[in-house]
Amino acid sequence: MEVDEKQQTPLPFTGEAQLSPLVSQIVAPGDIVLDLTTVSKTLRLGSGLRQDGGSITVMKAGRLRYSKPNKLWVEGSQRRYIPNIEDVVIGIVVDRRFENFTIDINAPTYGILPVLAFEGATRRNIPNIQVGAAIYTRVVKAHRDINPELCCTDASGKSSGYGPLKGGYIFDCSTGLARALLSRPTCPVLEALGKSLSFEIAVGLNGKVWVNGSTPETIILVSNAITNAEFLTPAQQHIMVQKLLQNIQ
Repeated sequence: MEVDEKQQTPLPFTGEAQLSPLVSQIVAPGDIVLDLTTVSKTLRLGSGLRQDGGSITVMKAGRLRYSKPNKLWVEGSQRRYIPNIEDVVIGIVVDRRFENFTIDINAPTYGILPVLAFEGATRRNIPNIQVGAAIYTRVVKAHRDINPELCCTDASGKSSGYGPLKGGYIFDCSTGLARALLSRPTCPVLEALGKSLSFEIAVGLNGKVWVNGSTPETIILVSNAITNAEFLTPAQQHIMVQKLLQNIQ
């Protein structure tokens, strides 16, 4: 049976030492990344991995990633998005019902956002969000047999930046680039842009990026820089940003 983070099922895990030789390396479907027969702790599996008997097997090509304390996944650069719990995503409202909003999050099925899944929302105080609006949200339930459920609050019930995105410009990128933009330390292209420009950005792991700035020129420059950065080294990203900035001065 396939087990992954969508189902929140704990798996045995021995610690970081057993994974260190493989983490950040390129893996392919069928590769075995972890033997479960001699381990004792727990591990959450994200996209691209499954439990196959006494081992963890790769399901898609990409780079193996691990984050503390216990999450393991395969990071690829595909266009298709598969929802996972706690992913942040940008979606477009395609329908509004009494109980929920239907959100296109670039996944195989639409996401469902309950009308009460906002900070301070009540039956008498439902957010006035219209069809066509862009919204920044997170995945709280995900399974291959049901529509993913979304929420516009963090675990404590605060909005924490989630909610409708007003103005700005939304463009598509690969899921790999989206994850790089959200990584720590700050992605080189965002670091370089932030030194010279003032702008707002929201990145969804579903391969959508929202950018807003004081002028259309700023929005266009930031969008172009991010799009062009995917296959560049950190040094090349800084050089590319400087050249783009020279063109608008």
